[in-house]
Amino acid sequence: MLVRPMAMKSEFDLIATYFAPLAKAEPGSFGLTDDAAVLPVSEGMDLVSTADCLVSGVHFLPYDPPETIALKLLAVNISDLASMGAAPRFFMLAAAFPRGIEESWIAAFADGLRAGQQKFGGCLVGGDTVSTDGPLTLTLTALGEVPKGQALRRSGANPGDQLYLSGTIGDAFLGLQVLQGKHAELQDAQRAALIERYRTPTPRTKLGAALRGLASACIDISDGLAADLKHLCEMSSTGAEVEVEKIPLSPEARSLVSKGRVEFQHLLSGGDDYELLFSVPKEKQVQLETLAVSIGCPVFNIGVVKETAEIIFKDGGEVVKFDRTGYRHF
Repeated sequence: MLVRPMAMKSEFDLIATYFAPLAKAEPGSFGLTDDAAVLPVSEGMDLVSTADCLVSGVHFLPYDPPETIALKLLAVNISDLASMGAAPRFFMLAAAFPRGIEESWIAAFADGLRAGQQKFGGCLVGGDTVSTDGPLTLTLTALGEVPKGQALRRSGANPGDQLYLSGTIGDAFLGLQVLQGKHAELQDAQRAALIERYRTPTPRTKLGAALRGLASACIDISDGLAADLKHLCEMSSTGAEVEVEKIPLSPEARSLVSKGRVEFQHLLSGGDDYELLFSVPKEKQVQLETLAVSIGCPVFNIGVVKETAEIIFKDGGEVVKFDRTGYRHF
């Protein structure tokens, strides 16, 4: 980030210029001019809340485009809402911008938030803006709605339920590696596709809503498939058996694994996939797969929930042990 040669706008001018326009769709935001927003909750709905913090150098690269950082900030929160079967309604942003950041960067970031709201739904209704001597730090609180009593949980999986995964995993991990200068053997279009998966994940909002009353448990894949499967099983007091050959990989990922360029376990543990992992009673499999086709979201049956509290990965009938399980901050 370059130092701006002229004085930056005040905090209130920045909010009025770049963020208040994003709040126009919700009258209860008062144009971000009051101490707090007053927001309606629809009749017969439960409010679902989540928050995620993204830090430069940890969750995104310092030179990533501001528009993609904004989109990722929204997407990771909306993915949490999707995993609960909720639709996004409101967002609150707390931004700690480094001293000397260019105003043009903030303008581009706001453009990214606007694009994200148009793509995913919801509306900015409040937050806070400060400066810092530390890294760029962005925290978003997302509020969504789900029909009363129908929120999906991690804790409902039962032995015999089938485990399903949306989309493919490992692409975001590979996208980060591409940005770090690896996998030059891939074609430009392949590298671009992997970078997009890392920078701008797509939350599975339609699938999450469709899983209400169908899935017995659900979680989004943020820390890696292996780690988040463990979270789901722990909350459900179950175990699982996963068939490695059924885990969906993109052509790029499969090619790199087959050539020994990347270890398969790294794709399981890299994180940032933001796909949905969920369990479905066996008698509802046909209904699920028909529904997935109707909404255009690919889902893959990768295993089964077990009674014993152990997670087993099998490849060709043989048990496979992995050293890595998922991303950890501490």
